[in-house]
Amino acid sequence: MNHNRIISVIGLGYVGLPVAVAFGKVHKTYGFDINAARIQELKSGYDRTGEVTESELREADIVFTDSIEVLSEADFHIVAVPTPVDSANQPDLTPMLRASDTVGRALKKGDIVVYESTVYPGVTEDECVPILERVSGLACGTDFFVGYSPERINPGDKEHTFTKIKKVVSGQDAATLKIVGDVYESVVTAGVHRAPSIMVAEAAKVIENTQRDLNIALMNELALIFDRMGIDTNSVLEAAGTKWNFLKFQPGLVGGHCIGVDPYYLTHKAEKLGYIPQVILAGRRINDGMGKFIAQRTVKEMIRAGHNVLGVRVTVLGLTFKEDCPDLRNSKVIDIIHELQDYGIEVQVCDPLADPDEARHEYGVTLVPADKLQVAEALVIAVAHKEYRGMSPEQLKGMMNGSPLVIDVKGIFKAEQLAAHGIRLWRL
Repeated sequence: MNHNRIISVIGLGYVGLPVAVAFGKVHKTYGFDINAARIQELKSGYDRTGEVTESELREADIVFTDSIEVLSEADFHIVAVPTPVDSANQPDLTPMLRASDTVGRALKKGDIVVYESTVYPGVTEDECVPILERVSGLACGTDFFVGYSPERINPGDKEHTFTKIKKVVSGQDAATLKIVGDVYESVVTAGVHRAPSIMVAEAAKVIENTQRDLNIALMNELALIFDRMGIDTNSVLEAAGTKWNFLKFQPGLVGGHCIGVDPYYLTHKAEKLGYIPQVILAGRRINDGMGKFIAQRTVKEMIRAGHNVLGVRVTVLGLTFKEDCPDLRNSKVIDIIHELQDYGIEVQVCDPLADPDEARHEYGVTLVPADKLQVAEALVIAVAHKEYRGMSPEQLKGMMNGSPLVIDVKGIFKAEQLAAHGIRLWRL
């Protein structure tokens, strides 16, 4: 029975679709999403997230649907919906609670529901199970069972894919844990780690990204300090990195749906328990302020280059939250754009991977195609897409006039490399 489970995946975004495709190669699988347009695209073999190829979609045995009735054909339901924060950085569990309502309507005796969304410890059992029980009329632990297996997908990463990353699994009891472990082991070649409880698995996920967030926050704080000293941060890190146990982290913008969000889930739960986290929130404050800092440094460098800032044009290259990935969620590049606009600067934004409609809808930004960009006084290279990494100094210079200035957020270029072509460079 363990390996003959019929799988459903609820939420077919950056996480859910690769999960559905992996299971679809081994199990009968149903892929559910409330976005009817997304379902139509997937049926036609197109994945707008760029995570899955057309041939991979064809090879997988997946029925794509937005019908709840079809979900009841499955007996192993995987929930992979977003868990964002709201404007006050408080966890927004709405998508997860709605997905629980959806699954509840399809639930039958013997079914297992596994959550993959990032949450603070306790959400699966305290928030989701009551909805599953109420909607289905079934009892958890006797009629149906739950587990938690946190997603570890890295958007845009073609090397660390779903089947190649060790999977943490958990279940509400030993029997459920065995089935959940076996089902994931049937597709995840890297193997599984069986956590002793659902809450341990929830906590493990939320600290993975909190640790990364804090390491980057330290690099960002160092960048702020070294900038005041007039030292190039990348050169310092290169020198320090020659020591065997120096951790390789870079300063930069921390956005996206994981690293910039997950720590707030942990701090929210801690505060409810009466503990105010010090280190984690300090790291968040530093990382959330980097866009503004980069914009202010851009303005200073422009003034030093002899530009009258008011009314000048600046080109921002890249809007997505990370390189070589079309995901716009929680991108911190918008902070740079807004701050530059506050100074009266005209900003034009170009990103070959971002969806223009989504950019307009999410951020009010009109993307300009590369061949339609007007000559500008400065370039802010905000995202290290391969299209930008491969640019020559001549190409960069051709995009600017007057005293050309490049603001290199990701440290792609070397100062001497650009200075030879008369380009000023500031990098984080």
